Amino acid sequence: MSDSNDPSAGSGRESEGSQPGRDTTADEELPAEIVDEAERLTRLERTVADEGEAQAHAERRDELLDEHDFTHRIRDDDGDDVLVLHPEEWHDDEAGVIRTDRIDDISRGVEVPLEGTEHPDDWDAIEAHNRDLVERVRERHGDVHGDNASLLADFVGNHYAKRIEDLTGAELREFRSEYFVRNAWPSDAQRDALEESITLVYETAGVSVPERRVR
Repeated sequence: MSDSNDPSAGSGRESEGSQPGRDTTADEELPAEIVDEAERLTRLERTVADEGEAQAHAERRDELLDEHDFTHRIRDDDGDDVLVLHPEEWHDDEAGVIRTDRIDDISRGVEVPLEGTEHPDDWDAIEAHNRDLVERVRERHGDVHGDNASLLADFVGNHYAKRIEDLTGAELREFRSEYFVRNAWPSDAQRDALEESITLVYETAGVSVPERRVR
C-alpha cells in the first residue's frame, strides 16, 4: 500500500528504471550517475545470495548517498517496491520517519521503481545471458578460456549486474587488475591466457572489446 505521507511519491523522476542519460534532479544536488549507482547497488543487495556481499552493496550505496547528504528508504507501492531517495534533513532519525514540516521543495525527492512489468531490467535474464556466453566460449575454445569467461561472468554478476557486452573499458580493467588478481585464484594457464580469453569472449558475443570500441 502506498505511503501517502511520502513526499517523494510521484516526483522528481520518471518511473522507468535505470537508463543512460537520465536527467538529474532539478538543482543537480543528486547527479544522475549517483541515482543510477544507488539503484544498481540496491538491486544487487536484494538479489545476491551472500549476506556479507549484500551488506557491502548496501553500505556502498549509503556512503554514496551520504556524500550528497541524501538517504534512502524502500516504499511499498501497492505491492511494487520503490527506491526513494531524499535529503537527510527531511528525516527524523529518532522517529524513523520523514518530517513533512522539514520539506522545502518536494521536487528534491527522487524515486526509482525496483520491480514491475514496466522496468526493462530482468536480472535473472542477464545472468542467464552471461552464462550462455560462457558456455559458448567453452564449447568453441576450450576449458581454459571457458574458465576465464566464467570468472568474468562472476565479476559482472557480483559487481555490476549487467551483460558482459555492456561493460565499460574501466570496468573491464577493474576485472583484470583487481578481481582476477585478488579474488579469482586462476591457474597459471588461465593467467597466461587472460588477454586472449577476453578477446574470445567478445568475439563470441559479436562485439568488440570495450577498450577497442570507436567512440
